[in-house]
Amino acid sequence: MTVRKPLASVLVSALIPAAAALIAATPLPLGGQSAVAAPQTVFGYTDFSKQAQIEQRFLAVPDAKLAGEHLKTLTAEPHLASTPEDRKTAEYVAEKFRAAGLETEIVPYRVLLNQPKVVRVEAFDAAGKPLMSGPTREHVPGDPYQDDPRVVMPFNGSSGSGDVTGEVVYANYGRLEDFDQLAAQHVDLHGKIVLVRYGANFRGVKVYIAQQRGAAAVLIYSDPQDDGYYKGDAYPNGPWRPDSGVQRGSVQFLFKYPGDPETPGVASTPDLPDAARVSAGGNQPHIPSIPISYKDAAPILQALKGGGVPQGWQGALPFRYHEGPGGVKVHVVSEQDYQRRTIWDVIGTVKGTEYPDAWVVAGNHRDAWVYGAVDPNSGTASMLEAVHGVGTLLKQGWRPKRTIIFASWDAEEEGLIGSTEWVEQHADALKNAAIYINVDVAVSGPEFSAATVPSLKQFIREVTQSVPSPLGGTVYEVWRNAHLEGEHRPGGAETQARVGDLGSGSDYTPFLQHVGVPSTDIGSEGSYGVYHSVFDNYAWFTENADPHFVYLQQMARVFGLEALRMADTDVLPYDYVTYARQIAEYLEAAKRKAGDAKLRSVDFAAAQAAAARFAAAAEKAHRIEAAGAGDLAKLNQTLRQTETALITEAGLPNRPWYRHTIYAPGEFTGYAAVVIPGVNEALDAKDGSRAAQQLTVLTEALNRAADVLSRAE
Repeated sequence: MTVRKPLASVLVSALIPAAAALIAATPLPLGGQSAVAAPQTVFGYTDFSKQAQIEQRFLAVPDAKLAGEHLKTLTAEPHLASTPEDRKTAEYVAEKFRAAGLETEIVPYRVLLNQPKVVRVEAFDAAGKPLMSGPTREHVPGDPYQDDPRVVMPFNGSSGSGDVTGEVVYANYGRLEDFDQLAAQHVDLHGKIVLVRYGANFRGVKVYIAQQRGAAAVLIYSDPQDDGYYKGDAYPNGPWRPDSGVQRGSVQFLFKYPGDPETPGVASTPDLPDAARVSAGGNQPHIPSIPISYKDAAPILQALKGGGVPQGWQGALPFRYHEGPGGVKVHVVSEQDYQRRTIWDVIGTVKGTEYPDAWVVAGNHRDAWVYGAVDPNSGTASMLEAVHGVGTLLKQGWRPKRTIIFASWDAEEEGLIGSTEWVEQHADALKNAAIYINVDVAVSGPEFSAATVPSLKQFIREVTQSVPSPLGGTVYEVWRNAHLEGEHRPGGAETQARVGDLGSGSDYTPFLQHVGVPSTDIGSEGSYGVYHSVFDNYAWFTENADPHFVYLQQMARVFGLEALRMADTDVLPYDYVTYARQIAEYLEAAKRKAGDAKLRSVDFAAAQAAAARFAAAAEKAHRIEAAGAGDLAKLNQTLRQTETALITEAGLPNRPWYRHTIYAPGEFTGYAAVVIPGVNEALDAKDGSRAAQQLTVLTEALNRAADVLSRAE
């Protein structure tokens, strides 16, 4: 699960796949490194020359062949969270952490998880004739992993249990606008089985809206238009989803709160008494939902009556789609076994010499719906080679200035559970954390991408300028050529590689959006049609994603270099000038939205004045950062506290766990970021009173941040 993880396809430029094909055909020297000149200066360092030598020694260590061996070991067995196989992967990661010299512990949490007992879907036409019975077992010719008896049947994490029969209504992607269109056509969803396709929003949002509209159950299928044969050759002949492929996943209401459903805001440690837990209904649906393949969805869609679908609702199956109801009844059985189960985070620590309480946390989740070669173990393999590089430096006598913590999270797929529980347990200490560095889907192809808070956009660009690309040159150069944007920097305008915003869907969520730790998320993307299916395995990976593991090596270098550079920097390299500019743009866009909605009573003047104060403080702080003189410990504390100042203790309306005033996952998107969420979601609801109240909250946060940042000296 990650914000950039393809719900449909990832579009890769024509140049990069051609070069990737050349790499696949021509083996590269494993463990080798192209020559990349170390930068002379790096923002945050008064003298970068010593750090440059440390980084060059690190970059020489991560090894492609070893990364491939990690991946093969980690994906040898299905390892759903809380299973014995999951525990084995925790022990493997802990062993590698300890071998590198990290102080290592396996940290258990006791959390509510479901596993499927019975999952069944049966469809009948109007005459009662059977149309299909499933879910059909995932199978293609020749896959060596698909027949393992430990492969879990298709199911959804957080699904409700139930035995229901009803008419079917097709609701396209299950977006708010899709459901609204059905309502406008007087299609009543009460008691209906809603069929939606993956894509456009988080699967939990699809179930959330369907439940609100009275649906009895939800079926979610993968349409070949989005990640199947419409995109290209299907596996095993290519990277796209075959007809039997099923996307498992959590339908937890992630946008309400992630983590253990019974302990929002509280760490679900093994000794937590039951009396401290709450009802699990706060972030979970009560209706059943089941994921199915397009092989199983096709006979339902083909028999469905009702009006023809609107423009944009037609998928790639070879017949005309209809909305229903009529023509089909479906019987859904979902019997879920909910228990408090043990999960295992693995935490490895290198204590800092100068600022031991200023943590640099770098993490990746380890659990998978089945094998998880791309998601998430390409990230775990990359992290382990980054740890290998750090371990080599430790053996050479190096120690970081700030404490580095490497984390292998568990139960991310069920709702960011392992990371959320750890953050809730360490919330006070994380107020001093310099950064959280996330990788989830490290490699599904050759196209590098990143998302961060605005203050770290230039930081990630500079890191990638020091890492060689398998395509020649640096990671940054290849990335920049694929994605360009105009980025106004202090001192002038430049054309920069595009860096995205953080929504949700991966483990940076609790760090940034609950406790305010500046965060980054990186990945290397490609044609990836087997997401959350049995086919996301070592065979698919070596045939389609990274045959020689050179992108695993690349990601290990970027991930590790982020940690090293932030751990040893003199001045925390936060760019609040860019942050302030983006906030001003967000406010201007929201003001236009309010005007379009004719909410003329909503006054943006105070918020815009606060944003201007923040921008002025940011310009002053940037000059002080660049000078790198004076009391650096005090300056760093001021810079770090600025991000925390953007947190509101009250949280967002109706979902107080989310406390960041600038970024949150959208209530009706789930993955994608909503900027200045309190304001924008009120405007979307045409609620002028709430918009005004949230503008006051935002104004207070911006003034707090400006006050903190103005203390920089």
